[in-house]
Amino acid sequence: MSFEIVHSVGCALYLVFFVLMLFARKVPRTNPGCGWWALAILAACCARLFNVGLFPIDAQLAKLAYSLLSLSEKLLLLLGATAFFGAVVQRAAYIGLAAACALCLVAAQLLHWSVWVPNLALGLVNCLLLLALAYTVLKGESAVPALIRRSIALFACLRAVHWFMLEPVSLVLFDGWRTQAFWLGTVLVVGLYLSLISAVFALFQQRLMASETRALEMAYKDPLTGLNNKRYVDALFEQVLLLANRPHQLLAVFYIDLDNFKPINDQAGHKAGDAVLKEVARRLRQYMRSTDVCARVGGDEFLVIATQLEHPHGVSLVAEKLSELLELPVQIDGQSYSLGASIGISIYPQHGRQIAELIEKADEAMYRVKRSGRHGFTLYAMKAEQVSNQLEPAADD
Repeated sequence: MSFEIVHSVGCALYLVFFVLMLFARKVPRTNPGCGWWALAILAACCARLFNVGLFPIDAQLAKLAYSLLSLSEKLLLLLGATAFFGAVVQRAAYIGLAAACALCLVAAQLLHWSVWVPNLALGLVNCLLLLALAYTVLKGESAVPALIRRSIALFACLRAVHWFMLEPVSLVLFDGWRTQAFWLGTVLVVGLYLSLISAVFALFQQRLMASETRALEMAYKDPLTGLNNKRYVDALFEQVLLLANRPHQLLAVFYIDLDNFKPINDQAGHKAGDAVLKEVARRLRQYMRSTDVCARVGGDEFLVIATQLEHPHGVSLVAEKLSELLELPVQIDGQSYSLGASIGISIYPQHGRQIAELIEKADEAMYRVKRSGRHGFTLYAMKAEQVSNQLEPAADD
């Protein structure tokens, strides 16, 4: 393959990578490292064009332009890595090193120094910049998978060896190897750029998954209390049933309506009311187990699904504890508020096999508690006089 064909293929590939990186840079909230890498790829493409003699200028000037653009590519790659993976190198030091190398290249051209001087200076500095790139990728802070990080570092190190051992030396001592050297360089650069693009799209994938997770949380979470909502209960009840219950165990649904909440909301304001609801949610989360489900289904209405209950007496124990928790005064901004709760209970599978049916029957039992004076709990289908844990009647909400 001829020298010109190698550069033509390289330029075409670089343009493809440039477009991909530029497209990635235009995506909102994309890491700024993509912009630096797009500029680096553009500099590499222009360097190839100068080296192939596309521009009608003196050969020595074209070689100088190639060297400066190649140096710029390595520096821009490093700057992009510090932004993308976290700055773990002294950027100013490497910018100064690249600037010193550029001055050396220009001086060598103007003063007609030996070709050894600019070639070795360029090879050494490019080597250091590529090794710094590898170090930054491996040590920086980023969520990019380790395999992609190692791939970037590997190609950067191989490219560093190629620059110092092949290009500067072969161009001076073994001019017949120029085509092979540039062909190998093209392969290594393509591998490096592919790895960088893989890192960008890996972060895109993580962002997409994180956005999906947040969307699901918003769909299934109550924004005020952080508890699950009724949509979660409706959608995932079957999974809860399969994962949380074993054969011969009970599952109980507790429909909780707070007593004395409306006066607090009306007299102390919605801010105090919201704080009370958050405290109720905190108590429910603190008491219930990880296999249980706590949800807010209305303004001051909550739902608890208790799983893995060994016997019916366990249902009463849970209800008694919930009543005790909700009867404790709530302290908000130096004020103490008394609540209490009316709790209706239904049991799976005695009272239904679908969550909507269980909630409906627990809700019906809760209203029986309300009608019987509030502050207590009862099981669905029990008679009103059997309401247990009944406290003294209080004023209506």
